[in-house]
Amino acid sequence: MIDFTGVKLQNIVTHFVGNKLRDEGMKVSTGEVNIVEGDTEKYLLKYFLSSFQDNEKFSFSNPTELSLNAAYTLINRIFANTDTFYNNSIELSKHLYESSTHPKVNGGEFSICMFKNIFLDGIETSAIGLFKTEVKDVFLKFDAMKDNYSIKYENGVNVGKLDKGCIVFNIEAMDGYTVCIVDSNKSNDTQYWKDDFLSIRPIADDYHFTKNFLSITKDFVTKQLSEEFEVSKADKIDLLNRSVEYFKTHDRFEKESFEEEVFHHPEMIKSFRSFDEQYREDRNVEISDNFQISSQAVKKQSRVFKSVLKLDRNFDIYIHGDKNLIEKGVEKDGRKYYKIYYEEEK
Repeated sequence: MIDFTGVKLQNIVTHFVGNKLRDEGMKVSTGEVNIVEGDTEKYLLKYFLSSFQDNEKFSFSNPTELSLNAAYTLINRIFANTDTFYNNSIELSKHLYESSTHPKVNGGEFSICMFKNIFLDGIETSAIGLFKTEVKDVFLKFDAMKDNYSIKYENGVNVGKLDKGCIVFNIEAMDGYTVCIVDSNKSNDTQYWKDDFLSIRPIADDYHFTKNFLSITKDFVTKQLSEEFEVSKADKIDLLNRSVEYFKTHDRFEKESFEEEVFHHPEMIKSFRSFDEQYREDRNVEISDNFQISSQAVKKQSRVFKSVLKLDRNFDIYIHGDKNLIEKGVEKDGRKYYKIYYEEEK
């Protein structure tokens, strides 16, 4: 859990970082931004921090040596000596520019901040924030005059929507710090923020285990199951519902009990174990078979578990419970049907 209740913004500097592929260049500010305490600081903190709540935790990484991770090294220098904040903010901007080579990357303002009085999982710490603005909104401004109004538009930033953000907590420095990120663009072709610029990997904790085991289950049910077993779409939805229900009703995850409660049949369990093993190997994913379930991860992942049965373009059936209350059949003339049983119409 992240607690920003008493957070203080100590330092902030903003530079412009363009797209290197389009040769947009950089514009380096001559110094830090002077922020007057009050509404401006309040809205800045809302813009920078409100998207961070129960985020997955990461750490900086490098396949050879952690010190070769540029973002980690520059962040480490700032934490070690805050007097280097401005100079290292320029180096971070240069590193971001070198990472911005995909044609879909938009140039924008890049803000580097120093925060204090943040609590992460009950531990008070300082933090460094990295924030990139890539999308501007149009705002209408109504100005009251003596006997009328003037209306004009302005381009600006929506304080309720952060494009890209990263908070590095001054915790576990030797292991790559604890890092949380926000990226409003989830498409694979613009993962430069997470992969190229920051180069981070998930921390092997309960959130990570919960998230990944739900992902393995979803992929098995939706992609693999029908290749080995004769299952209807309603059956698949029922398995997905049972999977989420297990995580919602248990405090701890036990792999064997999960397999028994969700899949029941020995052959299906055997198939799932084989798929699970291959999934971990292909993606180099580390998951424990026994862990405390993260309710935050369950809440986030359950949103992508589809419980909708789509029938042509005429009907969508939402299945949330007992699949025995829905019966599939075929008429003599070849028309397919579902029969649904219920006790009360609401």
